[in-house]
Amino acid sequence: MIIEDIKRRSLNLLNEREDDFKVVDFSFALPYSYVLVESNGKKALGVAMTLLEEYRGHRNKKIDINKIDVEDFINMADSLDTVERTLGLAAINAVSQYYFNFEANGIDAAELVLNREDIKKVAFVGNMVPVVNMLKKFGNFNIYVFERSPSLLMDGVLSDSFEYRLLPEMDAVFISGTTLLNDTLDFVLERAKNAKLKILVGPTAQSLPDLFKGFGITHIASTKIMDVDKALLYLKFASSSMLFKGASRKYTIEIK
Repeated sequence: MIIEDIKRRSLNLLNEREDDFKVVDFSFALPYSYVLVESNGKKALGVAMTLLEEYRGHRNKKIDINKIDVEDFINMADSLDTVERTLGLAAINAVSQYYFNFEANGIDAAELVLNREDIKKVAFVGNMVPVVNMLKKFGNFNIYVFERSPSLLMDGVLSDSFEYRLLPEMDAVFISGTTLLNDTLDFVLERAKNAKLKILVGPTAQSLPDLFKGFGITHIASTKIMDVDKALLYLKFASSSMLFKGASRKYTIEIK
């Protein structure tokens, strides 16, 4: 599974760099869970969307909260417990943000397909309303939006059960980073293997591009947190929009 490979690569990265990370803060929260780490006086914040519909409580804690470290969090990334899994991916994202040395270029994911004549059918695995609306406004595509969460199954949105049939027909597929959390990324990439573009999208996809090499993903479109303290404050107030507008910058990176 991809999440298992990403976990292993993240742990290898920690061993290679040998930075002494300390977990400063963490929370399983709405709409994003987060892990805040610090090393050498530098803080980094990683987030992961909280899939509330999958939450079933968390009674059997496998870790000693008083002694937890970054490796403990990362080792939870492939757990079957949604709390552990979410915090594990947020920790991977926090470490990735610490080592992030790419330009946060401000490019929106939609720009990858606009004005491309060879792309006609576009799928969204996850209802990414802003990107969908941009393509509808500025492009001429046949758009298919798949969604699992009942709260986002609005008019024109298909159940994710139709992905199996339709994804092989797509020219481009925008894939929510939450597929890392519900273990559907492997399936989506297999069914979408004919697509020219397979773009992993959203704050949950903050991990370093090198962690995703070899899986078939062509681009990552996520966000670099520029002001950790401001972003953390907004997260504590359950704000998602200000995480982007007030404390971070979008980027789109090709995986080579």
